Amino acid sequence: MIIIIAGASHTGKTLLSQKLLEKYRFPYLSVDHLKMGLIRSGNTLLTPEDDDKLTDYLFPIVREIIKTAIENSQNLIVEGCYIPFDWRRQFDETYLPSIRFICLAMTDRYIEGHIGDIKRYESSIEHRVECGDETVEKFKEDNRKNIEGFTAAGEKVVLIDSDYEKTLNDLIGRMGI
Repeated sequence: MIIIIAGASHTGKTLLSQKLLEKYRFPYLSVDHLKMGLIRSGNTLLTPEDDDKLTDYLFPIVREIIKTAIENSQNLIVEGCYIPFDWRRQFDETYLPSIRFICLAMTDRYIEGHIGDIKRYESSIEHRVECGDETVEKFKEDNRKNIEGFTAAGEKVVLIDSDYEKTLNDLIGRMGI
């Protein structure tokens, strides 16, 4: 089983991955770690700010990691921002039955009412270097982009609108792995 967890920054992809690891013992791959390894090693001239270009660069690598895990009957959680909206089109029908997809997104209302919590818990799993451009409007824009893009591609989006913990716990409970 492969679980892909997508969504904007700060939506809890890494937290959900950690909870799934603890519950199901599936290892997870952070696409951010892959990104930084390739950038720091000099294998790309892209920078962490090159979001769209990074998706085009990273997802072919991630796609082949996913295929290999499926072919080897391994479980894996892949989480990150660099999942293209049309990710399904990059897999043929032999792989898709082994993949579950989750997109986490926060509503405008949730962001407006919980911006303090979002920033306070940003390092609950990994220590983040604080970025200066993280405004309420930027969070809303990034989440809207994911909601619109994945919905247009036919994907279901898990909307975080009120109780964050309950939303994640309900999602984990419904997975039935």
